[in-house]
Amino acid sequence: MAAEDHDLIVIGAGIVGVSIALWAQKQGLKVLIADPNTPGSGTTSGSACVIATYACIPINSPSVITSLPTLLSSAESPLSFDIMHGLRNPRWMLSFLANCRPGKVEKISEALAQILAQANDGLETLLNDAGAQDLMVSNDCMYVSSTRAGYEASEAGNALRKKLGVEFDILGPQEVLELEPELRLPVHRGLRFKGIRHVQDPQELVVRLHKHFVALGGTSVQQGVACVQPDQDGVTVHLADGQEVRAGKCALAAGARSGEIKGTGAEKLPLGTERGYHVVYGKQRAKLTRPVGWAEAGFYATPMAQGLRVAGTVEIAAVDAPFNATRPAYLRRKAEEMFGPLGTPDSEWLGHRPTMPDALPVIGTSAKSEHVVFAFGHQHIGLTLGGITGRVVADVVQGRAPTCDISAFAPQRFW
Repeated sequence: MAAEDHDLIVIGAGIVGVSIALWAQKQGLKVLIADPNTPGSGTTSGSACVIATYACIPINSPSVITSLPTLLSSAESPLSFDIMHGLRNPRWMLSFLANCRPGKVEKISEALAQILAQANDGLETLLNDAGAQDLMVSNDCMYVSSTRAGYEASEAGNALRKKLGVEFDILGPQEVLELEPELRLPVHRGLRFKGIRHVQDPQELVVRLHKHFVALGGTSVQQGVACVQPDQDGVTVHLADGQEVRAGKCALAAGARSGEIKGTGAEKLPLGTERGYHVVYGKQRAKLTRPVGWAEAGFYATPMAQGLRVAGTVEIAAVDAPFNATRPAYLRRKAEEMFGPLGTPDSEWLGHRPTMPDALPVIGTSAKSEHVVFAFGHQHIGLTLGGITGRVVADVVQGRAPTCDISAFAPQRFW
């Protein structure tokens, strides 16, 4: 490939990477995407499917510190923690706990709320251009607390959501069951988030966007990236097969693997991984009409194309740690508490949410080179923020001020 063939190389073909490629292409850039896997087949594919524009409250919370012993010791906890992994990564763990202070949580929530407010604007154009609106369902979303204690523990976060402009109704038990009569868990209170959409098939969404990118003349190679070499004029990207690809700019959107791409500067950032699991019951889609999160259990149940997906929990462990069978077992138990008998799941899945210790994504120019732009670390809301991140990064690589303030997401905050 000739040096002048590309203005931008995007590393990663998940929702974030493909959105970057499409927005840059719309603005006249010649773009190449590189990823060893098929588009959307990574963490994007296994998500809870919700375009969660309300999700401005981070996993970092003052209650995490006080409840940590219970969370780590109980078999019924939505959190699993590999102690040895924590000891090998003290910088991440200590920074995460430091960001659980109330003042920090409020600033994190403010930063997330302002970019989440533009999430639909970033996604809608891509959906329309790619003919993917049929994959979207508009029927709101509910979050249910099954106990008074669970609801009261969430009140401070809910008050902060409201302060930041998130609209929701507080529902009593009967109102929740009128909306979703198949629920069998005890209901103390529910939140109904207005105007929320979910995706029937997240991987199919990325596949459609990717096909549209290629149809418009974009280049895509199913290759990993060995390293990136920035210089004064641009970047040389070394693919796993030995090819060298040259471009003016490079956007790194490889999710939890972003720190493994040598030469970008991302290696020096404290990128961690929240491993998440899901199970799918292929014949149980009719159990719900919208996504329903169970607050105390730490997961969502979503009706989608493949059936009823029960997705969530957090496992703090190494990216390459073995599949932890206790996590999907937990989801199966809790799903039956939520709905009654469901039978055997048709599939189980493990994915890797890329997470910074302050729960904010990294969006902006690398400290190592002005020709490398980062776009990773979106933790639980990558599907939601993919479109707007794409639009922002397309502006950054062209030297334009983005449409929203991304100063809180700057890579330099960790240097």
